[in-house]
Amino acid sequence: MNNLSYPGRGIIIGTSEDKSCGVIAYFIMGRSENSRNRVFVPYEDGIRTQAFDPSKMTDPSLIIYTPVRLLDRTTIVTNGDQTDTIYETMARGGTFEDALNTRTFEPDAPNYTPRISGILNANGSLSTYRLSILKTNDGSPEACCRFYFHYENKIPGIGHLIHTYQDDGNPLPSFASEPKPIAIKGNIDSFTEELWNSLNEDNRVSLFARYINLNNYNFETRIINKNERNLE
Repeated sequence: MNNLSYPGRGIIIGTSEDKSCGVIAYFIMGRSENSRNRVFVPYEDGIRTQAFDPSKMTDPSLIIYTPVRLLDRTTIVTNGDQTDTIYETMARGGTFEDALNTRTFEPDAPNYTPRISGILNANGSLSTYRLSILKTNDGSPEACCRFYFHYENKIPGIGHLIHTYQDDGNPLPSFASEPKPIAIKGNIDSFTEELWNSLNEDNRVSLFARYINLNNYNFETRIINKNERNLE
């Protein structure tokens, strides 16, 4: 990530080096004051975005949502309110794909930010994860392209990363290609710090990381908020 100034929002899912844990990470970045005025806060078994300084919040749409929710042994992570769509659809017996087939990219012209989503099914040796991106057809908002990627969560120390933008630009260019393989090293603390340090210092806003034990389903969570660190 060090060579990208603005990948936008990103999701990583994979397996710890010792193969005992499923790993999830989610980060947000921001260019405007409104986007940068955010923190992650714990919420039930997941997190919510929240204004760091409510007096400076100008438009909560698309930036205040619940990125992470837990449904039984399935952790859901997304970059928008489609988290709730996935949760509610799967709670009724539907699938990840069923839920996202009802959604499209974000209505933030001219960027039309992709919706990225993932789920990790923590079930011992049968653990799997999925990633998805919903985006325009080569920049045209006339049609939505939906891509789904399925992975067996078996290779230790490896995950996959998907993010909203290729890099900075005007308009911002949507992510292209398959999710990128990424190394997952060490315990949750070393992994979280390494990932945070790999994000552009000017644009990074918040980072969530979770290690989920694939045998007993207990989990550890770490949250880094730039705004809070600036006060330390």
